[in-house]
Amino acid sequence: MKSDIEIANSVKLTPIEQIAQKLGLSRSELELYGDYKAKIKRRPAPKTDKLVLVTAINPTALGEGKTTTSIGLADGLSKIGKSVCLALREPSLGPVFGIKGGATGGGMAQIAPMEDINLHFTGDLHAITCANNLIAAILDNHLQQGNELRIDPTKVVWKRCMDMNDRALRNLVVGLGGSVNGVPREDGFVITAASEIMAVLCLAADMDDLKRRIGNIIVAYDRDDAPVTVSQLGVVDAVAIVLKDAMKPNLVQTLEGTPALVHGGPFANIAHGCNSVIATKLAMSLADIVVTEAGFGADLGAEKFFDIKCRVGGIRPKAVVLVATVRALKYNGGVRKDLVAQPDLQALRAGMPNLIGHIENLKNVFGVQVVVAINRFATDTREELDEIAATCDRLGAECCLCDCWANGGDGSIELAQKVIQAMDRPSAFRYAYADDASLQDKIRSVAIRVYGADDVRYSAKALASIRLIEQAGMGDVPVCIAKTQYSFSDDATKLGRPSGFTLQVTDVQIRGGAGFAVAVCGNMMLMPGLSKRPSAVGMTIDSETNEIKGLF
Repeated sequence: MKSDIEIANSVKLTPIEQIAQKLGLSRSELELYGDYKAKIKRRPAPKTDKLVLVTAINPTALGEGKTTTSIGLADGLSKIGKSVCLALREPSLGPVFGIKGGATGGGMAQIAPMEDINLHFTGDLHAITCANNLIAAILDNHLQQGNELRIDPTKVVWKRCMDMNDRALRNLVVGLGGSVNGVPREDGFVITAASEIMAVLCLAADMDDLKRRIGNIIVAYDRDDAPVTVSQLGVVDAVAIVLKDAMKPNLVQTLEGTPALVHGGPFANIAHGCNSVIATKLAMSLADIVVTEAGFGADLGAEKFFDIKCRVGGIRPKAVVLVATVRALKYNGGVRKDLVAQPDLQALRAGMPNLIGHIENLKNVFGVQVVVAINRFATDTREELDEIAATCDRLGAECCLCDCWANGGDGSIELAQKVIQAMDRPSAFRYAYADDASLQDKIRSVAIRVYGADDVRYSAKALASIRLIEQAGMGDVPVCIAKTQYSFSDDATKLGRPSGFTLQVTDVQIRGGAGFAVAVCGNMMLMPGLSKRPSAVGMTIDSETNEIKGLF
């Protein structure tokens, strides 16, 4: 069996200028990055409201194929003659070289050039990293050069970032080695995908909005507990200059030549988990149907898509595709990872509450039309597939099999047809909480209505942080809950559809530029670590041909 990279490299791609023509884009509206990548200079002006969100049940380490299904759906829509454009996130190098992998799909449902997208692409994540660390350098220099803003060094909240998993950098001390080397203080790193600059870029409407958001970023508190912002440091435009090219969405293609805008890459378990508002709206101005995705499970990615991105961008989906697999449901039913390929109808039924919980949330909490896509594997039995279909039917959700990994767009035609039908049905889209609710009420609403918690418990640190946020006049922002992706709860071991638990909020961090508050739950880290055997140790590159192997 060929690997994903071998499949991708076996397909002859279409020159990117021809892909652009499918969207009505001229050569003058492109900035070429070789033959198969380009940035788009046109500003978005949406012409369609046919936006489809792809999300999934809670993920497992096996991978459920959400991005693969998103790509396959777009190819399937194209196969039946629809004008369609994908709007996806960019991969992070941390997961690429760690264990999760990239974000370009798999099998015959991939975006390409796969190697480039998964590695340095057009440099967006590097620009975000540099912009973030420019602020950090200016901040430490301000402390060194007299500290006119009276910043309390023990209340600096801005972290440095890098696009790699590195647990050793979570907590450290900077400024050591004497006075010439700065003011000693505690510091740390987050992964670039979790940085506020990433969130700011993905939520900004244009350059003016980007600069406004950069200026509102809170980097520290002064000796009177008043917030200190990037605007006060005087480097708003300097940071925007670093990001000027990263603001432009990237155009690539699927293996079948369907246009795809790939831009921005915040994680959904520790950030808001959606591609940029600019890219989504640009896609909506260039095609009749737009397929986008949200990160990880629907309790994280879809909730944040609705409650953060839809609020900020003034958009809403016409239909939602919920990806599920037989093996993931059996895992949620208590089967070990190495046994999920074996037929086990009882375990499937035990894990079915996870799927039911997500369907009920999407339909009853958010009021959207749902189509369940069963990402099919060769080990799935007819009895297991029929069990899922019967459950979906009882809940009033459309359901179909999807074979896009093996067959590309041909394996997604039924899904494409059901999505079109779902978009034509009326819906009553709504948020999980009201704009004017307090931070604690917003967190409680998501915890109880979406996660199924009985209650929420705050640490003393979290309550103190909420008081600071409210004192600064930002208590009305949306909430972005950072928790494990493997469970509805904040405990990764509670699989299926847990109940009777209390959500533990350990900290609440304001993101003044992004315009939301991050509620950190359980032991969630904003800088991931590498596994015992990361994917990096299995990768090779040929010294003469530069052929890469082991990149999935």
